[in-house]
Amino acid sequence: MPDPLPTHAGPFALGTFAGDSDAFPGLVTGARVRDLSDLVPSVRALVEDWDTWLPRLHELSQSADGTWHDLAALRTLTPIEPGLVLQSGANYRKHVVDLVAAEKESVHGATPEEARADAEKMMDERIRSGVPYVFLGSPRAICGPYDDIVLPELGEQHDWELELALVIGKSGRNIAVEDALDHVAAYTISNDLTTRDRLYRPDLKAIGTDWFTAKNADTFLPTGPFLVPAAFVGDPSDLRITLRHNGVVRQDESTKDMIFDIPRLIAYVSTTTTLRPGDLLLTGSPAGNGAHWGVFLKTGDVVESEITGLGHQRNTVRSHA
Repeated sequence: MPDPLPTHAGPFALGTFAGDSDAFPGLVTGARVRDLSDLVPSVRALVEDWDTWLPRLHELSQSADGTWHDLAALRTLTPIEPGLVLQSGANYRKHVVDLVAAEKESVHGATPEEARADAEKMMDERIRSGVPYVFLGSPRAICGPYDDIVLPELGEQHDWELELALVIGKSGRNIAVEDALDHVAAYTISNDLTTRDRLYRPDLKAIGTDWFTAKNADTFLPTGPFLVPAAFVGDPSDLRITLRHNGVVRQDESTKDMIFDIPRLIAYVSTTTTLRPGDLLLTGSPAGNGAHWGVFLKTGDVVESEITGLGHQRNTVRSHA
């Protein structure tokens, strides 16, 4: 467990932990964790009956009953085993403007001022009339918030993408924007790692991106440390996302910069698939990826990530070998 201990907004949070015995679902209250395995088999089971469990969790957080542990004595694991992992791409205005402007300069010969003005105009139009870009990830890419990131054998440009993630707590299909937040149980942190030089297939240019290969290596989705109930997080469109790479701040942005906010993302996704409790939806990553800085992950690097009220992550990078 890193020092200092991760903190959470509100009176309690949820997580999955391991001590001397098997992993167990836990109710976190500051520096203490109540073992919930006498009541429920997993955090996923809690979320699947969220409306029933939420008031019960309030009661348990204020009771001395049950088995309690010191958080510092436990290993913090991935907080939940999700159903679907839905990932939103190109969803931060400044990030996408930077990418589009760079292309207009390098490919089309525009001046920096022209390129940026055109890119901002495109993003404004996308906000008005566009739709989100969402794809599926693999639950098997998930690792814990303090686990090592293991670089795969193939590829060299391994990049970070820190994201606010939400966990669905109520099923729905064709969810209205105005009702969307009612379907959110909790929020957590996910770092959606990407191997940039494996993102495009030169042998299949017409097909385009290879999301499976570039984003789904084992350990490429550090998630947690906690699930913080939505009621404790406040306005999810006003949280700070910060990532440090070897101590250098690389990403530092507010979720206000999202192109499509969380209600619009949920509404859009639910037009295609029924959302179910335990599904994980990543909401996009702000500017400041390694590709922007010309710096990529190497063995021995340390990545530290935090989002307001959700705790922090600390991952050391190591080679597959």
